Amino acid sequence: MSTNSIASTREAAADAILEAALKDPKVVFVSADSVKAARATKIAATIPERLFEVGIAEQTAVAFAAGLASCGYKPFVMTYANFITMRACEQVRNYTGYTHLGVKMIGLNGGVHGGEREGVTHQSIEDLAILRAVPGMDIVVPADPGQTRKATLALLERPGPGYIRVGCGREPVLFADDEPFVFDKVHVAADKGTAAVVFAAGPVLRNVLAAAEALAKDGIGITVVDLHTLKPLDSAGVAALIAACGAVVTVEDHNIIGGLGSAVAEVMAENGLGKKLVRLGLQDEFGVSGEGNALLDHFGMSADNIAATVRRLVAGRSA
Repeated sequence: MSTNSIASTREAAADAILEAALKDPKVVFVSADSVKAARATKIAATIPERLFEVGIAEQTAVAFAAGLASCGYKPFVMTYANFITMRACEQVRNYTGYTHLGVKMIGLNGGVHGGEREGVTHQSIEDLAILRAVPGMDIVVPADPGQTRKATLALLERPGPGYIRVGCGREPVLFADDEPFVFDKVHVAADKGTAAVVFAAGPVLRNVLAAAEALAKDGIGITVVDLHTLKPLDSAGVAALIAACGAVVTVEDHNIIGGLGSAVAEVMAENGLGKKLVRLGLQDEFGVSGEGNALLDHFGMSADNIAATVRRLVAGRSA
């Protein structure tokens, strides 16, 4: 299912936290002056005694949440992704990773869409690479608001720290409400053939699905994989899909170094899968300011460019 409807992954995450908190008094929310940005005003209005505001102090937010977790609480920290993963990187590593405490972090403005309102400083294109290197860190990149809700509730049931990457607050609705979400398993979003397999995660999956439709009209059938759980990675599932297809493309709203493309390349190398791989995303470069979808086009993640890349691979030409 792919629609033209737009909703908010931020709001979906905040609503899921409130849903969980109303069932479990141990669920709490830690804000770094981020209640409005996180669309968490309903949490503030409904359970104000379980919302902890530390101000513009992301390092404090993560450390404080770790303290709560050590006392048996189930804290969520929700603020801009680059502030969690860079400004508070030491606290994430030492206070949640090393201790394996159940702090769940939700990063806003994942990818280039933050360039529309806040500019380059608020675009997060390194967060996944940073957190993949933290031992024991769960990482989920939901494709749409419904999947974000399910991922938030699923992560709450996991031991140890976790990170969910969400977007700017205006994301496409890609899946029906009853579409299953299985943590740490690949999700085949479209199965149109085996000429190539395209792995993606997050809202950019919409462009991959559109590319698959265009390619199908030309008689080129591809498999589109929603790789929502980046860590722990379903390596066996990824390897099986690659083995069944002729070529491999990854699409990520992130630097191609260290993120989804690197994870897929690692699986290919470790399993001796000698297929041609093309990684689409930011080619070791910083983002620029601009409208989100235009930036995806600028950095080669448009549906047209994804389709053109697959066509070149299928034709045997260098991409």
